[in-house]
This record gives sequence, C-alpha cells and structure tokens, in this order.
Amino acid sequence: FAASKNPTGVRPMCSILGVFDARPHADLRRLRPLALSLSALQRHRGPDWSGVHASKHALLVHERLAIVDPAGGAQPIVSADGALVLAVNGEIYNHRALQDALTTAYAFTTGSDCEIVSALYRDEGPAAFAKLNGIFAFALWDAAAKRVVIARDPLGVCPLYWGHDADGRLWVA
Repeated sequence: FAASKNPTGVRPMCSILGVFDARPHADLRRLRPLALSLSALQRHRGPDWSGVHASKHALLVHERLAIVDPAGGAQPIVSADGALVLAVNGEIYNHRALQDALTTAYAFTTGSDCEIVSALYRDEGPAAFAKLNGIFAFALWDAAAKRVVIARDPLGVCPLYWGHDADGRLWVA
C-alpha cells in the first residue's frame, strides 16, 4: 500500500482468533460476543470480511483481507461435511500443486488457496503441513475428533500466539 493510501504504515493482512475447549461440559457459544469484540480490535488487518463459527467446543473468528477468491473465500472455512473448520492468516503459494497431488478426494467449498490445509489434514494428517509453501498461521478444528491443530509457517512471517485462560480453554490469535 502506498503511504498516501495507508497513512498508518500498517500493512493489512488477515487475522484469526480461536477459542477451543474439548471438555464434555464446554459451551463456547456464550463467548461469541467477547470473541467478536476482541477480533474487532484486529479488523484493520482484514478489512474485507468478518466471519465467525461458533459451536460448543470451537469458536473461530476471522478478519479477512481478500486476495485469492475474493468472492467466495470467506472464512472460517467449513468442510462440506461440517467436520472441519479452518481459519487462516496468510497465503499458500503451492496450493494448486498440493490439490493435484491429493490421494483422497476432497469436496472443496471455496476457491481459496487456504482450503488446501483442510484437504491435506483429511488426506494425510498434520504431518502433511510440512508440504505447505507460503506464509501462514492457522487454527483447524476437527469436530469429530475434538482436536485442534494450530500451526504457522516455519519462518514465523505470520505470528501465532496461544495460551490458556483461567478456565483451561485454549486461545489462539
């Protein structure tokens, strides 16, 4: 962005916020207003779209800067069967090659470069994330396994922070 269009000097990028709690008694839906207000503090990073997914065990909020698939790549991205929910900040440069190399069919719901993360997870598990070429930080919720996978690019171009609150819930941003 040119200085005249961006007087703050801050380069917009997406942001993610996630809260996870796999315990049987959990119900994170009541934290939705808090998560939305916290995510709004990062809205300047992703001015094109705000999205939220709220369930008993996972709450994901995404502030989007639309680069790839501006019309249909809204996040969080929910898999066609509803079992996987993904929020990503970044760009996956080799998503097309990875999509062509999948050994298991995956029903892509967007044209986003980021959805390859869910497809790789379904195809090969988290070990496949080593194949990702790009700058990224993401949180992937597997509802069936009640499992969250968080990762960032090896160089840390996209920052990723995580911690637990006093109630034992995992927070990611």
